[in-house]
Amino acid sequence: MSLTLLVLLFLAQLLWPKYLGEPHRPLLAVLAAGMAANLGEVMWLNRRQKLGWIGVARLTWTMIAINLAVAFGVASYSYKQDFQNLALMLPPIFQAAFRLSLSATILTVTISDALIFFWVWNYFRVHPPVDPNEYIGAGTIALIFAVTGLLVWALVNHLRRKQFALIRSLAELEKTEAKLRVEEKLAAVGRFSSAIAHEIRNPVAMISSALAMAENHDPGSQASREMRAIATKEAARLEKMTTDFLAYARPRSPQRVRSNVADTVGYIADILRPRATESGIHVRCECGEGLWAEIDAGQLQQAVLNVAMNAVEASRPGGTVTLRGLRSGTQIVIEVDNANGPIPAATAACIFEPFFTTKASGTGLGLAIARNIVLAHGGDLVLAENGADLVRFALGVPLSAPKEEGAL
Repeated sequence: MSLTLLVLLFLAQLLWPKYLGEPHRPLLAVLAAGMAANLGEVMWLNRRQKLGWIGVARLTWTMIAINLAVAFGVASYSYKQDFQNLALMLPPIFQAAFRLSLSATILTVTISDALIFFWVWNYFRVHPPVDPNEYIGAGTIALIFAVTGLLVWALVNHLRRKQFALIRSLAELEKTEAKLRVEEKLAAVGRFSSAIAHEIRNPVAMISSALAMAENHDPGSQASREMRAIATKEAARLEKMTTDFLAYARPRSPQRVRSNVADTVGYIADILRPRATESGIHVRCECGEGLWAEIDAGQLQQAVLNVAMNAVEASRPGGTVTLRGLRSGTQIVIEVDNANGPIPAATAACIFEPFFTTKASGTGLGLAIARNIVLAHGGDLVLAENGADLVRFALGVPLSAPKEEGAL
């Protein structure tokens, strides 16, 4: 504001000498010095990253002193009886009101008012006789300065209190959010532990029951062999379940190597076809060019296989499962489609949660593990489409930089 007023006044002195009179060199020099000081403040502040309270106070008092001196100098060197040049004292008052305390604002207003009355006294000392009306005008200007300064300080102080209250509210909200996250993690741990106990209890109970029944029969009997076979089968299921638990709870960091994602998609399609053919399901693979990314091929194959197997198991005989690789912006997207939909809304909301499954023999960890793998690669696994004729899962991983592609 100070800089703008000084520039406008400087230009007015040069452009309208007919109305303002020929500008005096001392007046132009004072205006130029004021512009230089305020421009220097702006440039200096733009280069500063942080300024402490003491630095703010020192800078503010320095600029208040400079701008008051400029305003008094402009009024003195104008050689006129008018008060309009004293409006340059308003920016220093605003500076004090915005940046400093109430006492500092009152002090700045007092100094400004004192300079006004001193200027009137000095003007009539040099240009007698004294006009009492000028003192009344000076008093009016001084009152306006005082009211303006106090009002601006009150408004700024009110906004500052609101700002502090908002900052405290945000801090409390962040604490509450952090507490909720901790509670959510504890609840998730509880659900995880309960699910593990539930999933492990069934095969352990089956093994115990089968072994107990085997002991009641002759070791070479058919019934004993059947019971031992059941125990062996349940032990294998328990081992697979434990492996899945560990894969979800302690995911291995991907060992990334620049690879063609099309190879991964094609490989999964090849190993999926024999299983799909047994169920009368066709597997189709569609991949574009330039699908290079920094991936752990083994982990990504596991993630795609988990999603693709679900698509095969969800398809009707005669249906088609399509695996597609394509570029989308800065990502490579792998899409897995089947036409047996839609997935019920209640089920779709929970499909990525661990231990949620609609299969009689599932652990509910396949999609959860797949999503963890994709997240570790910097992408995500989502249910992109869920319609009657199309259910589509999409896995996205970041695309390799073009310069790296050109290096091969």
